[in-house]
Amino acid sequence: MSTAVSIDAEGSVPVARAVGALAPARRRSRWWVEALALLWLLWVYEAITNFAPLRLHVAVAHAEGLLHAEQSLHLDPEHALDSWLAGQHTLGVILSDYYDNAHFVVTLGLLGWLWWRRADIYRPLRNSLVLVNLLAFVVFWLYPVAPPRMLGGFIDVVESTHAFGSFHGGSLASHADELAAMPSLHIAWAVWCSLALWRMSARRWVRALAMLYPCLTAFTVIATGNHFVLDIVGGLLAMVLSVAIVQLLERWMTSHGRPVRILARARRHEAADAHMRPQQPRTACHKVVTKSETG
Repeated sequence: MSTAVSIDAEGSVPVARAVGALAPARRRSRWWVEALALLWLLWVYEAITNFAPLRLHVAVAHAEGLLHAEQSLHLDPEHALDSWLAGQHTLGVILSDYYDNAHFVVTLGLLGWLWWRRADIYRPLRNSLVLVNLLAFVVFWLYPVAPPRMLGGFIDVVESTHAFGSFHGGSLASHADELAAMPSLHIAWAVWCSLALWRMSARRWVRALAMLYPCLTAFTVIATGNHFVLDIVGGLLAMVLSVAIVQLLERWMTSHGRPVRILARARRHEAADAHMRPQQPRTACHKVVTKSETG
C-alpha cells in the first residue's frame, strides 16, 4: 500500500497548524474544573432532595399511575421479580450490594480513567453524562415518582438484606432523593458506561461486557423493588437524548464556531506571509511514503 502526500513548497504551515488544532483534544482538562462540575451537580441534587418529603403523596400517586399503566400493557414484572428475589437471601445480598455500589464505582471509575488516559474522547462523554443528570433532575422536580418498594405488596430487598452502603435506612437516607425513580439514573449511567467502554476498546470481550452491564443493572433495579420498567425506558431515552444533543452542539460549533475562525485567521496569516516573501516560482514537492507488508 502506498500513500502520496502533496506539500506546497511555499508553505501552508499556518493552515496545517489550524487543521491540527481541529483534531480531538488530547490534553486533560484541569482537575479542579471537573471537581467543581461534580460539586455543582451534587448541590442541585441536594436542593431537589430537600423538597422530597413535601411531595411524598404526589410521588406515590405517580408511582401507582405508572404501575397501572404497565398492568394495562402487561409489562409489569416488578412484583413477581421482587417476591422471587426476596426469597433468595444470598443472591439478594449480592444484587443489593451491586445496586448500591456498582452504580457509583463503575461510572466514576470509568470517568476518571477517561480523564486520565483518553482525553481525546473524554469531553463529549463527560458532557453527555452531565447533561443526562440535568435532564433527570428536571423530571425529578416536575414529576416525582416513588419506587415500587414504597407501594403496598412490595419488599425492599436492599434494606432487608442490609446491603453495604445502602441509603434506604439510617443516616444515608436523608441524603438521597428516594422519589427519583423516573427516569432511572442507574440505567442512564449504565448505558453511558457501555458507550464509554465501546469507544475505549474494540476487543470483543470488552464490548460484550459493555452490553451485559446495563442488562444486569436493569434486572437488579427491578428485582430489588427500586424501579419500574417504564423508569428503565425513561433512563434509556434520557441517555439517548443527551448524547444526541451533545453531538448536535459539537457539529454546530464545528461549522459555525471556533474552527471556522481558526482557519480564517490562518488563511490571513498565510496571505500576509506570502505578500512579504520575495516572489519565487511556485513549485510543489511531493513526498511519497510507501509501506510494504509481507504476509
